[in-house]
Amino acid sequence: MKQDFDVVAIGAGAAGLFCAGVAARRGQRVLVLDHGDEPGRKIMISGGGRCNFTNTKVGAENFISANPHFCKSALAGFTPRDFIALVERYGIAYHEKTLGQLFCDGSARQILGMLLDLCAGAELRLGTVVHEVSHDGAFALETSRGRVTARNLVIATGGLSIPKLGATGFAYEVAKKFGHSVVPPRPALVPLTFSPQDVSWMQALAGVSAPVRISAGKRHFEENLLFTHRGLSGPAVLQISSYLTPGAAFEVDFCPGMRAEDALLDAKARRPKAALKTVLAEHLPARLAAHFAGSEARNMADLPGKFLRTLGGQLNRLVLTPTGSEGFAKAEVTAGGVDTSDLASKTCESRKVPGLFFIGEAVDVTGWLGGYNFQWAWASGHAAGQAIQAR
Repeated sequence: MKQDFDVVAIGAGAAGLFCAGVAARRGQRVLVLDHGDEPGRKIMISGGGRCNFTNTKVGAENFISANPHFCKSALAGFTPRDFIALVERYGIAYHEKTLGQLFCDGSARQILGMLLDLCAGAELRLGTVVHEVSHDGAFALETSRGRVTARNLVIATGGLSIPKLGATGFAYEVAKKFGHSVVPPRPALVPLTFSPQDVSWMQALAGVSAPVRISAGKRHFEENLLFTHRGLSGPAVLQISSYLTPGAAFEVDFCPGMRAEDALLDAKARRPKAALKTVLAEHLPARLAAHFAGSEARNMADLPGKFLRTLGGQLNRLVLTPTGSEGFAKAEVTAGGVDTSDLASKTCESRKVPGLFFIGEAVDVTGWLGGYNFQWAWASGHAAGQAIQAR
């Protein structure tokens, strides 16, 4: 078994496989290691099994990082159009769902199959645990299948999200070992939990989904919100979760684009005999309309203007304060990670240790929901794969 390589990539996920494929097709001797028994496990579950593999509207503004400019070079070096061209070359049918999100018509397995084909020139060793990493001119890895050496090392092991798929803090351990800082990891794109008082009414609405405008500070998203037995989820909530600090509140507008107060007062004037629940149900899902109507049985004509204005304000600006989230177990990605301050933005190579690269979710670059994190995986993997040289 060959034990000396130009590059070892640790992590057989989106970033690691793509990087390995780029490097292998440039003639580098590449080994990919992963402690799991299957490659691309996150790829396989993404997008409901259809893999939301990129987004047509990717920009630096769609990412969170202590250095918001860091991702620009890699994203410019390998764009969504570049990945789409690759998908089309492999004959993978796809469609745009909403907001620029691209999904396979068939299965996420098609994207994984493409990545594995791109890696045909690399060696893939699964079920291999890396016990120790050292560097003395070259990198030496003590693994469960023997000692491996390489001139370059790519860390693509992701973050802490979804531990049941094998997520660990390995990338952070390696980063710290070689003198890099780590921005404290936290769950991102994650369902939110609330106090018993809030959860009680949310549980009664479990399963209800509604289009909303959700905002925190200057950041807002217009997507669906989903009530759950533990609190709130759905695309809008997952998006805003990445921007919330502990104890911070956010606002939900259940009638985006409409001044609810005016609509209710207009209904009072024009349809005096209508029930409040009936009027609300014209703008909200029936169960949500019933919640906001409560036990109010009077017709619109009998409802005081002050009451309708207050209700309208709640519909447009319901302030909620989560007590926490469902954590890394349910988080789609990890925010934080290897600090970008000591990485070269064009290559993702360490400024401290030549030949050491950090890519994908391991790095302090976190995308929005909707294919952005996959595009960062492809872009950062491509940047590193192109930069790797036999030293």
